[in-house]
Amino acid sequence: MSENVVHLHKPTDPPSPDTAPTVLTVVPDAPPARPVPLWVRSGRAIKTGVTHDKTRASIRAAARHSLYTFNGGRIVARRAWDGRTGSRYERMIRAAEGAGNLEAAEEWEERLQRFRAARHHRRMDLLHSPVDAAKGVAVGAGMSVGVLVALGVVMAINTGQAGDVITPLSATIDFIALLIRIVQIVWGPALTIGPFLALLALWSVGRKQHAAPAWALPANVRSSEGEPITPSIVVKALRDLGVPALRNAIKEMGDAGASMLGPIRIAGCGVEVDVTLPSGVATNEVQSKRRKLAENLTRHEHEVFIVIPQAARTVRLWIADSGALDEPIGPSPLVTDETMTANYKTGKAPWGQDLRGDAATISLYQRHLLVTGLSNQGKTAALRALALWLALDRSVQFWIADLKGIGDWAMFEGIAQVLIEGPSDDHVIQATEMVENAVEEMNRRIEARRNDPTAVFPPLIVLVDEAQLAFMCPVVGEDKRPYGGSKATSRYFMAVRKIHNQGRAVDVLMWQGTQDPTDQNLPKLVREGAHTRASLVLGTESQARMALGDKAVDGGAAPHLLRQGLDKGTLVVASDGITIPAGQASITVRTHFIDDEPAAEVADRAKALRDGVATLRVVDQEEERDALADVASVIGDAPRLRTNEILKRLHALAPKVYGDQWTNDRLKALLEEHGEEPKKSHGVMVVHRDHVLRALANRDENGSASVAE
Repeated sequence: MSENVVHLHKPTDPPSPDTAPTVLTVVPDAPPARPVPLWVRSGRAIKTGVTHDKTRASIRAAARHSLYTFNGGRIVARRAWDGRTGSRYERMIRAAEGAGNLEAAEEWEERLQRFRAARHHRRMDLLHSPVDAAKGVAVGAGMSVGVLVALGVVMAINTGQAGDVITPLSATIDFIALLIRIVQIVWGPALTIGPFLALLALWSVGRKQHAAPAWALPANVRSSEGEPITPSIVVKALRDLGVPALRNAIKEMGDAGASMLGPIRIAGCGVEVDVTLPSGVATNEVQSKRRKLAENLTRHEHEVFIVIPQAARTVRLWIADSGALDEPIGPSPLVTDETMTANYKTGKAPWGQDLRGDAATISLYQRHLLVTGLSNQGKTAALRALALWLALDRSVQFWIADLKGIGDWAMFEGIAQVLIEGPSDDHVIQATEMVENAVEEMNRRIEARRNDPTAVFPPLIVLVDEAQLAFMCPVVGEDKRPYGGSKATSRYFMAVRKIHNQGRAVDVLMWQGTQDPTDQNLPKLVREGAHTRASLVLGTESQARMALGDKAVDGGAAPHLLRQGLDKGTLVVASDGITIPAGQASITVRTHFIDDEPAAEVADRAKALRDGVATLRVVDQEEERDALADVASVIGDAPRLRTNEILKRLHALAPKVYGDQWTNDRLKALLEEHGEEPKKSHGVMVVHRDHVLRALANRDENGSASVAE
C-alpha cells in the first residue's frame, strides 16, 4: 500500500511531473442570493392582485352599477326637464335646420308655440286654483258630513236610538284616526327606505339604457355579437363612417343627429330604420361604405343591407340580429302541404322568405325568367322549386333541357313533354333545336291568335338549365350557322331572342339558369329580355350588374356581397312579379331548399293531376324511326289523345322526321295499315291507346314494321 508523503519544507530542486505533489483546489460555495426587497415583493403582489381577472371583474361591476345609478339620475332629470320645458322642441328645430329640412323645422316650431301657450294657460290657472281648491274642499267636506248625518238619521229611525245619528260620523272619524296612526308608524321606515328605493329606480333606468362606458359593461353586452341596435348606436356608426360632411353635420345638430333617424322597426330577424341624410351628403357615399357601417354597428357585412327608397336623401338600413342569417328557414309549403295546387295565371309560387321573415311568393304569369350565380350555390334548386309549383297546374307544359345532366330534373319524367339531360355538344344541339321548335310553336300560336283573337293556349315553359353551355357551344351546323355565340347568326341566341320578343303574348315562356355570367356566356340582349331576374352570390359588382341590371345595383342590390358557400339559396330578385317594398328596386329572398327525394314526391303529386304525359327523349334525328312505336310512346298512359296533339308530340320528338309532311291523313293511313283507325269523340278525331297497342300486336304477328323516314 503506497502512501502520499507531504513535505514540510520547500524542495530545492523543482519537482518533475511524476514526482510533483498532489494539489487540492477548494472551490468555495456560491454566495447566497440577495433577498428580494420587501417593496419589490409587495409591488408584485399588488400588481398580481390588481391585474387578476376577478379583481378586474369586481372593479367593472362596481363602476358599472355606480354609473348606472348616476347616469340613470341624469336620464330621469333630462326627461323631467324635457317634459317641463320646450328644450326638446328646440333641439328638434336645430336638428331640422342643420339637415336643411325647413318644413320639419317649421312644424316643430309650431309645436313649440302650442306647448308654450298650453303652459302659460296652466300657469294662469294656478292664480285661481287656491281659492277654487278651498271652495272645493269646503263643499266636499260639507257634503260628506251631510251624507253621514243623513245615514245616521236613517239608522236612528230604524233602531229607535237617537245616538245612532252620529254613529256613521264617529266611525269615519275613527277610520281617519286609524289612517293617521298607520302613517305615523310607516312614516319613519319610509323615510329610511325611500332614498334606497329611489336609487334603485335610478339604477334600473340606467341599467336598461346601458348607461355606462363600454369597458364597464358585462361581456355579453360589450361583445360585438348581438349588441342591440339603438338610435345612439346608429348615429355613432354614421358619424364614424369617414364622410366629413356627415360627421360635421351630426356634430352641429343639437340632438347629436337623432333627428336623422326614423322609427327603428322590428323587421323579421332584424330591425329597419330610415336615415335622412343632411344636406351635402349623397346616398351613394353611405352605400359605398357598407362594410365599415356594418362593423361600426358590430355586425358582419352580410348582416347589413342598404337600399335607396323613393324619399330624397334617404337610405334605408336593414340590420340583422347577429347570426340570424346563418339559421336555416323552414321547409317549403310544397313539401309540408300535400293539398297545395297551383294556378299559372292568378297564383304565386312559394319561393322562400324575405329578410323581414315574411313569405316571399312570386307570380310566374307571362314572365321570362333568368336565375344566375356562381357554381354550386343553389341555382338549380331555386329554379326547380318554381317549376315544381307550376307543375301542380295541369294545364302547364314543360320542355326541359338540363345541360348538367346529373339527374337534377329527372323527377320531371312524366311531367315534361321534352326532357334533355347531358352536357355534351350533342345535348346542346338538341336543346337548341328544342328552343327553335318552341319558336315554331310560338309562331303557330300567333297565327292562330291572328285568325281567332279569343284563342287560348296552354302555357309552355321552355327551360334550359346551365344555359351558358349553349351560348359557348363551338359547333357549327350544316347551314354554316353556329349553335352558340351572341351574333345574329347564332341559332340558340336568336331562338331565345325571338321567344323573348313575342312569346309572352301567347304564353310561350323562356326560363334559363346560368352560372358565372359574362358577356360571352350571357349576352346583354338575352339577360335584359327576362322579366324576372334573380342572382345568387356573384364574384364582382360588374357581374351583379349583368345579372340584375344597373338600376337594381344602384338601388342597393348586392349579390356580389353575399358569402360564397355560406349564403346558398339566398337570391337577390328584381321583378314586378314579387312584392318589393316601396321605393326599392330589388328584394333579397332566402329560398326554400327542396331536396331530390321530396322533390320527387311533389312531382308525383303533379303527375297524378295529369292524364299521363309521355316524356320524349330527344334522339338522333338522322336515324330511321318506328312510327307506330313512336305513336304509342307519345300517347303514354293516356286512354286517348286528339290527333292534333299526337302530331305535335311527334314533331317535338323528331322534327326532321315528323315534319310538315305528317298530317292527320298520314296518321290515319298508318293506323289503317295495321287494322285500326282514328275515331271521333264528341266531334273531335282521337286515337285510342288500346287501338295503337292492338295495331302493334298485329304488326308483330305479321312480322312487319312501318318506318318513318
